[in-house]
Amino acid sequence: MASSAPSAGPAIVVEGLRKQFDEVVALDGIDLEVEPGTVLGLLGPNGAGKTTCVHILTTILRPDGGRAAVLGIDVARAPEQVRERIGLAGQYAAVDENLTGRENLRLIARLTHQPKEVVGARADELLERFRLSDAADRTARTYSGGMRRRLDLAAALVHRPPVLFLDEPTTGLDPSGRNDLWGVIEELSGQGTTVLLTTQYLEEADRLADQIVVIDHGRVIARGTATELKAGLGATIVEIAIADDRAAQRAGHVLEMVGPTNLNGHTVEVKVEGGGRDVLEVVRVLDREGIFPDTLLVREPTLDDVFLSLTGHKAEEVSA
Repeated sequence: MASSAPSAGPAIVVEGLRKQFDEVVALDGIDLEVEPGTVLGLLGPNGAGKTTCVHILTTILRPDGGRAAVLGIDVARAPEQVRERIGLAGQYAAVDENLTGRENLRLIARLTHQPKEVVGARADELLERFRLSDAADRTARTYSGGMRRRLDLAAALVHRPPVLFLDEPTTGLDPSGRNDLWGVIEELSGQGTTVLLTTQYLEEADRLADQIVVIDHGRVIARGTATELKAGLGATIVEIAIADDRAAQRAGHVLEMVGPTNLNGHTVEVKVEGGGRDVLEVVRVLDREGIFPDTLLVREPTLDDVFLSLTGHKAEEVSA
């Protein structure tokens, strides 16, 4: 089992981290901390700097400035020590397609210097844990996308790392496969593993993350728990679906007198501060203008609303 260096503070520390590629500033002095045994969700639009941050923390890239440490070990000064203590599952399954599932895990065990007498048992344990036992002796090229993702995560856990980096681990999985991996991540966190998770699925961050950091253009623009970020909007959302395009556009215009509006296709969203009183005003305005919605939904803010407010995009637009 990988041992962690003595560290009384956070498991991950990032201070003023900077990275530039030619004229592109990927990270512009970000700060973050991850407490031991917790999950940090790192959110942001594509190109915001999430993967660059993960690559620096996992010693794939060197920073241009600032400091980053994992378990108290500086990632630039002692990269070998950091790699011994972390696991990484990236956006794309990094398995050898010419090896079987079992052979992939045994290879990783040898590369991470696991004792020979435990290699076979550890591989079998992970194959069973990730529901791959029946396919253990098939080459990875015959695996489905979901099976490869599960094998990739299993490979990241062979040496039992105390800190795990997951860079959009459920990208491309169907809802069932995504839910399976969420369960594994919750189990690992419950057992004391520290997890830094980048994701394009806000539901994923809402369910898994103890803390969330939102970055955009290489800078931190918000941080807090999912509840704190949603409460920060301080508004109830009224969603009005109108099938007619012109009527939807007109509704978006006239409802600006009630609160900030957003038109997304045939759906108009209105943020209202006055609770039930303003919801009734939305109905009165629509009735006065002769606009009759197909559906009207009143809800509290979601992380998607937070994302839209902070970045100007809904998460599904960014991932698309």
